[in-house]
Amino acid sequence: MAAKSLAGQTALITGAGRGIGRAVALAYAKEGADLILCSRTQGELDEVAQECGQAGARVLALACDVGSSSAVRDLVAQGLKRFGRIDILVNNAGILGPSGPLADVREQDWEETLRVNLTGPFLVTREVLKAAMLVRRSGCVINVSSGRGRAARSGWGPYTASKFGLEGMSQVFAEECRESGIRVYTINPRATGTAMRAAAFPQEDPATLKTPAAVAQAFVDLARSTGRMLS
Repeated sequence: MAAKSLAGQTALITGAGRGIGRAVALAYAKEGADLILCSRTQGELDEVAQECGQAGARVLALACDVGSSSAVRDLVAQGLKRFGRIDILVNNAGILGPSGPLADVREQDWEETLRVNLTGPFLVTREVLKAAMLVRRSGCVINVSSGRGRAARSGWGPYTASKFGLEGMSQVFAEECRESGIRVYTINPRATGTAMRAAAFPQEDPATLKTPAAVAQAFVDLARSTGRMLS
């Protein structure tokens, strides 16, 4: 039997209850990783945890608001208490936010989109780096970006701003962690059949899109790579 490429490692995946997060959790479970899974909905997490457990993974599944620093600290602390290490972080949690002209966006909707999509990855990455990866001087951070993180789209103002910010933040983390043996990546899954995609493009035929499972292999490849850091 072939060795599992992530055996002995622990991965924290945000937004793991559905879509790409769920698919990555299952792919990592099959490759032997222990898992710390979080999302906003405990029921969805419990279903994913059960599937990952059936694949042989040890799983800690906790509902968590990634935009809350206290919730993030508790999540990471519980993960380290359970597994003793965090080797891989996948910042996948995100929301689409409001659509329409940027001049018409309400301040609270702007702030909530950035809180989840940009502040969330900042808080989780900061906590994982300080509590785990910098201590061991190794690790892999994968931030889920979008084509909107490099090219703006009319009507997607808050989402676009959050993803541009994520790209820039990832580059800063990559530079600052370069000498510590920690790799930081951004990945653009492109058009993938998720609930968020369906909400953004309700007239689109989902049969024409990649499935989340098809995207998950790229996350496995990045997690086990020892190549240069990307952003």
